Amino acid sequence: MNNSFSSYRSLFPILSEYVHVASCSQGAIAQPVSQAIEDYHNELLSLGTNWKQATLKLEATREKFAELINAEPDEIAILPSVSDALSAVATSLSYHPSKNEIIVTDMDFPTVGHVWYAQEKYGATVSLMRSLDGGIPLKQYEKDVTERTLLTCMSHASYENGIVQNLKGIADIVHKKGSLLFVDASQSAGHIPIDVKEMNIDMLATVTRKYMLGIPGVAFLYMKKELAEQVKPRHTGWFGQESETKFDIFHSTYAAGSRRFETGTPSFISVYAAHAALKLLLDVGVSPIHFYLKELSRFAKEFGVQNGLQINLPFDTEITSGITSFHMANASEIEQRLKEKNILVSARNNVIRIAPHFYNTKEEVAYAITELSKFAK
Repeated sequence: MNNSFSSYRSLFPILSEYVHVASCSQGAIAQPVSQAIEDYHNELLSLGTNWKQATLKLEATREKFAELINAEPDEIAILPSVSDALSAVATSLSYHPSKNEIIVTDMDFPTVGHVWYAQEKYGATVSLMRSLDGGIPLKQYEKDVTERTLLTCMSHASYENGIVQNLKGIADIVHKKGSLLFVDASQSAGHIPIDVKEMNIDMLATVTRKYMLGIPGVAFLYMKKELAEQVKPRHTGWFGQESETKFDIFHSTYAAGSRRFETGTPSFISVYAAHAALKLLLDVGVSPIHFYLKELSRFAKEFGVQNGLQINLPFDTEITSGITSFHMANASEIEQRLKEKNILVSARNNVIRIAPHFYNTKEEVAYAITELSKFAK
């Protein structure tokens, strides 16, 4: 294992009994994250109420995520899920007949389509951009995005095959056409470097439970502050208000920047976990994690093919995330059978995804693939 990561391995108790290569679904929980959850619990036990401590932790968590993607804290909203982030944006936009097209892709997680197609009754027109050989070339964005396109929604990394899209290149194209860019970073944040300023991203959402080492209940929505200040959310709540109007039922003044997209009281226990997880990620460093997982991904592809498995993407592609997926009939059944052998993988449709993180070793990946290949035979 990479020596720079070996000292962190002991922080993940699950690794003493399981081969955990399912970070695309749920990352392994580290002891500091577990301790943060316990801290929240103990504060309630000993104090009865911990509102001040919890709201301070909320702001500290906002700052940690802003640091992760090179944003300003006021450009970050903390929401329960990426679905909520998508809905917050979708219900805030104005759909004019000459500028109402929303582009989604067949690489997106299904909830993306669910949210945007639900806006058609309010004036949106949804267009589906189809992938080619598992990915979408930049020339396809040049062709499909037009002056009518209000927003282009895309996944940084595919949840199914792990292919990574060129955010900066896509941003340049869609902005030239007058479109906004919404990025779903659920399968990239935490192991692929993201700089929203350098990449010129308008909006980005991600969840903590996968490569960001957290638990369900917290997602982040980034929106450029100058853009957020122009938007008036229709789905709102008291956390989305300026402090002086939080308790004024007759008046509403949106909070600064992206904070206006927040609604009610957040899941503070998940916020505590997210803060500890982000601190660990920033300590380890996303860039070294990315370099290491590229090595593991390359090995997983080669070792899988050697063992008779069929990769769910072009073998020679280099633009992949930490996910390596293999075609397997009865994938959900195989996922359960491997779990009985203390191997945690993730099934989606007809593929098994091998998704290690920095705490995994090459030997673990090899063992998981060896056991998986027995079902293929």
